[in-house]
Formats: sequence, C-alpha cells, structure tokens
Amino acid sequence: MKKVLSVYLKPYYGRMLFGFIIKFIGTIMDLCLPWILAYMIDTVIPQGRKNSIYLWGFAMLVCSVLALTFNVIANRMASKVARDTTETLRHDLFERVMWLSNAKTDAFTKPSLISRLTTDTYNIHQMLGRVQRLGVRAPILVIGGILVTLTLDPVLTLVLVSVMPVTAYVTYYFSNKSIPMYHALQRAVDKFVRLLREDIAGIRVIKALSKTEYEIERYDALNKEVIALEKKADITMAIVNPATNLFLNLGLVFVVIVGAYRVNAGSSEVGKILAFLTYFTIILNAMINISKMFVIVSKAVASANRIAQVIDEPEEMLLAHCERLAEEAAYIRFAHVSFSYKPIQEEPNLDDINFSLDKGETLGIIGATGSGKSTLAALLMRFYEVSKGEIYIEGENIRAMPTGRLREHFGVVFQNDTLFEDSIAENVRMGRKLSEDEIKAAIAQAKAKEFVEEAGRGYDSHITVRGANLSGGQKQRILIARALAAHPDILILDDSSSALDYKTDAALRHELAVHFADMTKIIIAQRVSSIMHADRIIVLEDGKMVGYGTHDTLLEQCEVYREIRDSQL
Repeated sequence: MKKVLSVYLKPYYGRMLFGFIIKFIGTIMDLCLPWILAYMIDTVIPQGRKNSIYLWGFAMLVCSVLALTFNVIANRMASKVARDTTETLRHDLFERVMWLSNAKTDAFTKPSLISRLTTDTYNIHQMLGRVQRLGVRAPILVIGGILVTLTLDPVLTLVLVSVMPVTAYVTYYFSNKSIPMYHALQRAVDKFVRLLREDIAGIRVIKALSKTEYEIERYDALNKEVIALEKKADITMAIVNPATNLFLNLGLVFVVIVGAYRVNAGSSEVGKILAFLTYFTIILNAMINISKMFVIVSKAVASANRIAQVIDEPEEMLLAHCERLAEEAAYIRFAHVSFSYKPIQEEPNLDDINFSLDKGETLGIIGATGSGKSTLAALLMRFYEVSKGEIYIEGENIRAMPTGRLREHFGVVFQNDTLFEDSIAENVRMGRKLSEDEIKAAIAQAKAKEFVEEAGRGYDSHITVRGANLSGGQKQRILIARALAAHPDILILDDSSSALDYKTDAALRHELAVHFADMTKIIIAQRVSSIMHADRIIVLEDGKMVGYGTHDTLLEQCEVYREIRDSQL
C-alpha cells in the first residue's frame, strides 16, 4: 500500500488537495443546514418576521445547492484520480509481468498474475475512489457534527461522544483481523482462475475422455473453498456495521431520553433537539460509511501487497561484464552449460552441454520427452539463467547483451505456441513493421499460401482464440510464417512440424535451405526425418548429450539415435 500512496498517487497530490478542499466546503454546507433549521425554529419563527424566514430559507437553499454542486465536482475529480492512478498501476504491473523471467513467472504462476492484473487492481481502484469521496466527507461529518452539537447542547453532545470510542475500537479490531483473511481469499481465487483456464483450454479433451463430471467436482470443490473464505472474511467485517448501528442507536436513545428531560426542565429547546437528532443521523451514516470504507481498505491493502510483490521483484536477468571470445569463434557456442529448474535438485535438467554452431548451419536436437530439448532453446534466448557454463552468440556472452537486443536475433516457434484472436496477417505481423509483401512471402515460404488463398480464407480472415478454427497443421504453418517474416538471424523451430504431413515437412525444409541459407537454424523435433539433413545433430537423454554429429556419424556411433531412427523408419 505504501508504494501505491507514495509512487502512483504522487502525481495527483495537487489535484487531490483541490478536490479535498471542494469536498470540505460541500460538507460544511451540509452541516450548516440543520443548524439553520434549528435557529429558524427556536429564534426566527417565534419572532413572526416573514422577511427573516424567507432570508434564512434562501440561505438553506444556497447551502443545499452549494453542497450538491461541490460534492458532485469533488466526486468526479476523485473518480478521475482513481481511474488514472489505476491505469498507470495496471500498465506498470503488466509491463513488469511481460519482463519477468520464465523462472519468476513460474514462481508466481500465470493464474496469480492474471488475478493481480484484474481483481487486485480493481480493489485498488475501488479503494482510491471511496477514500477520496468518503475519506474526507465522513470524518468531517463526524467531527463537524460533534463540534456543532457542542454549540447547541454540550450535555447531549457528551452522551453522543460516549459511544464513539466503542464503535471506533470495533471497527479497527475487525478490520485488522480481516486483512489476512482477504490474503487467503486471493490465493484461493488464484487457484480458482488456474482451474478455469485449464478447463476452458482443455474442454475438448475433457469431453473426449468423459471427464466432465470429474472436472465439475473439482470446480465445485474450489468454488466452495473460495465461497467459504469469502464468507469468513465477509462475516468478520459484517459485524462492524450492525455493531456500529447498535452502539450509535443506543446513544440516540439516551440522547432522546436526556433531551426530553432537558426540554421539560427548560434547559433546552425543541429546535435544538430536532437539529441534534438530525446531526446524530448524519454522524450515524458517516460512521457506517467509515466502517464500509474499512472493508474496502482491508481488501485493497491485501491487493496492494500482492501487486507490490510483482513490481518490486528484483530483476533477475541483469547485464554482466563478460569478455568476448576471439573473432574467429563460432556463431553460437554453448560452453559446458548446466541448468536446473529447481536449485536444490540433485539431478540437473541439462548437464554439461557443450557444442558450437557456425553461421548458416542447421542444428537438429532430438531426444525423448523430458530430455531437455526445449530447455536448451529457452536458455539460448535467456528465458532462464544458466546454473553453470556460458552461452555465446557471435563471440558475445548473452549475459552481456540487453534482452531486447538479444531476442532481436531470433525467430521462434514454441511447442503449443499461441495464435491470437485477429486476422491471419496480423498474427504474422505481430506489431512489427512488416509490409504486406513480406507477410505474403513468409506465408508462402511456410507453405501456408495454399489454405490461406486457395481455400478462400484470405489474409484478413479472422482467427478465433488460440486458432480454434484452424487445423493443427494450419496453425503450425502460420506460426512458422510469423517466425520467418522478419528474416531473423537465428530460427528456432521447437517441434513445429509435428502436425505436418511428411510431404509438407519436406517442402518446408527445402524452402529453408533455398531461401534462408544464411540463417542459423535450430530444429527441435521428434522425427528423425525432420533433422536428418542438419549439419549437426544433438541427441539428448535425461539432460545429457549422448550423441553429437551428423546423421551418418550418429548412426554409427550413437545407439540412442539408432533406436529412434529404427523405431520411426
């Protein structure tokens, strides 16, 4: 919460101060109305002077108009501050999420990050708006109401004030108790969002395996957990309003009783008692609003802490000062690289990976599922930091390269890559400055022209979420076109031809060899046919290189590679 107040609200301090002044004036006008009414009843009306009655009545009208106008203006200003602050906060949070390393993203989890960008920022928005509207008005009404009642009848004011400490303690105690509950609630919401994402994304698999009832039961269990935690937090905070009402209404009863005795004894007047009851109602409503504000603030504190965790997360991919290799060094060099997703893990996911690749060469990577093929590509693009060893591109250590400049070298198609809900052309362009001719050429080179043009789709035809209206092979070809469109220095294809037939796969490899001869290519595949023509092939098993060389060399020297070849061919 400190970061929200000290960093994101700071540019709006002047506007907030001006809004507070306007809100203060409007609130004072509200407080003047019962006092004027009491004065008219007790002093002006008994004198029987109509002009004075009209004059004070006009004064009440002016106060009412000023109160309405000033409060509306202040509320509009408060809403604008809350909107602009939340917009900046959400932007910075989103930008920070985009720059998080894969390790940090895995640690926070994607559902949790989505929840922080949506639910938590919404809670901050609600809190900022409510505090500016009621955070000024309600305390002024309480304090101002008490001060005005002191001028009317100090004895009755003491009766009213006697119940204030009890209500304040109740509000503080239960608000403080609810903050950990809202933390737990948000963690449960994270799990709930994760389950929803998984089930919606995998709905066809769930139906195909007749697991609908099972997933409904899982959803119901998490839904009940969220409801139970929310109910617990809400019940805790729900005590505040009735308790506040109870104590203040008890105070009102005492005020009526004491006031009746004082009027009967001639120590007070009817107009003052009427004004006093009006002020009491104002104070009661203000106290209720303050208690509601504490509920929102409790949620916002929990949300602000979660947002600050992401924004304040230290940068992991820091630039390092590393010596360059000699000019004649290989284009890509892995020097005894080891990596583990979990630092305490005894067996690394990749162990002592050591190879070189010259510019324009093609490297094939093959191995069983879980052998570390995709991890090797992720390390090259510095999505994760290596545990041991060094990686070089053009003789420069990738840790000495800004991530933006590093990743400009690459065109990449990941496993289970994403198509966005947009046109085919925009999915290839991806916000880059690419001409229509470049997009069409990339689509043709990726062997996607046939179904884009000849099937009548067109380059501007719409792709649904995650490419649900395309076949697996069509999606892969659009993704390959995206990777080729900007003519990157290094092309990484991570199992990107698994849905292609052998003829299309062969035609694609031919296109890469003819039109992208100078491009360094890294092809991760399950098929031997996809990488057998590569200049060099790495065979991985349990994170270790068990083979390195050409297709013919590996057939002679690597038993694992022979087994893969024999099982497929």
